Amino acid sequence: MIANVRLLSGVVSGETTRGKGTHVTVGRGTRRFFGAVAAAAAASLVFAACSSDDGGAPATQTQTGAAGQNQQVGPAAAPVVAKVTTKPANNAKNVAPNGPFTVTVADGTLASVTLTNPDGKKVKGSLAADKKSWKVTEDLGYGKKYTWSGSATSPDGKSVPVKGSFTTVTAQSKVSAHINTADNATYGVGQPIVVTFDQDVSDKKSVEKALKVETSKDVTGSWAWFDDRTVHYRPKAYWPANTKVDVHLDIYGVSFGGGAYGLDDVTSKFTIGRNQVVKANTKTHRFMVYRNGKKVHDYPASYGLDSDPGRVTHSGTHLVMSKSQTYFMTNEKYDYENIEVHWAVRISNNGEFVHGAPWSAAQQGNSNVSHGCANLSEANAEAYYNSVLPGDPVEVTGSTVKLSPADGDYHDWIYSWSKWQSMSAL
Repeated sequence: MIANVRLLSGVVSGETTRGKGTHVTVGRGTRRFFGAVAAAAAASLVFAACSSDDGGAPATQTQTGAAGQNQQVGPAAAPVVAKVTTKPANNAKNVAPNGPFTVTVADGTLASVTLTNPDGKKVKGSLAADKKSWKVTEDLGYGKKYTWSGSATSPDGKSVPVKGSFTTVTAQSKVSAHINTADNATYGVGQPIVVTFDQDVSDKKSVEKALKVETSKDVTGSWAWFDDRTVHYRPKAYWPANTKVDVHLDIYGVSFGGGAYGLDDVTSKFTIGRNQVVKANTKTHRFMVYRNGKKVHDYPASYGLDSDPGRVTHSGTHLVMSKSQTYFMTNEKYDYENIEVHWAVRISNNGEFVHGAPWSAAQQGNSNVSHGCANLSEANAEAYYNSVLPGDPVEVTGSTVKLSPADGDYHDWIYSWSKWQSMSAL
């Protein structure tokens, strides 16, 4: 412990007392005495600081080097060893072949990594710039065992092996996907993306997570399941004009449920064209074409006979599906077969078209006499035919029968946005 140091109140030259305190005047002759006392106190402090209460050795031993500097002496530090982690874990079974498959290292760097299939073929992969991780850059096969090899280097230069293996799942069946949009094609602002699978899908959540849509403009959209094999994607509102759309169906290695897995990935890149929307009113007998929000044509038309539910043109948002310069129409229920029409634009799968109809020229603009189609003059039908893109909306209003799922594939826009979202599996 540190010794107490006290200056004794001896007789000092010039000592005076004021009240309860003591004033000391140190003259020239007494400075040597005071200095001697201070030196003795300092020596006592140094001695006390080098001792311990319990008399044992200090926790840390101090040595004085040749230069007179203190040096710490303790146990030697343990060497730092690189820690290698493989994903999936060693001996993992039933691993999806679409990954991810990685090797990472802590407290070191990767010197080499190889993943080989049962035939000894190396799997493609890439090493990160910092040499801390390596990843597979291709899909693996179904029902195969893969083996890791290679090494990592610890900070002291010692090598640590990369090793282990895993086995991918065996698919009981493999499911194909087909998409309705063609690469580099241009579509109207109402165009849905339709994906059809060749088997029923029981794990819709798993599959829907693998379906991705990227757009060049900000678009809010969602997938909706129409049945166990069909899922559609549409935006909340019509697509913005001139949007580029990139679709990725990354289904390889994805579980479809019941032991079925995706066979191949599918992609599609297309463009949304100008905004063209038709407003067709069965009560006013007009067929009005709007482009980029501006009315550019107003044609007289005749729609389906209102008094016959089998002939009435259905109200709701139709979409252009295809077009034919010459088309032959048949309806056995109404006793006609192979009736030739020109400039035919299909707007549903229930037999509704927009086409030229010179036989109803007198009724166009004042009454409805067709079997469900929108009849235009030949000249107006040709002009419309030449302007359309697949996916252009035709909004029919005024009739007593509404468009429904029974009308075919493209009834996507009959649903409210909240209803559409409820049809997603996610």
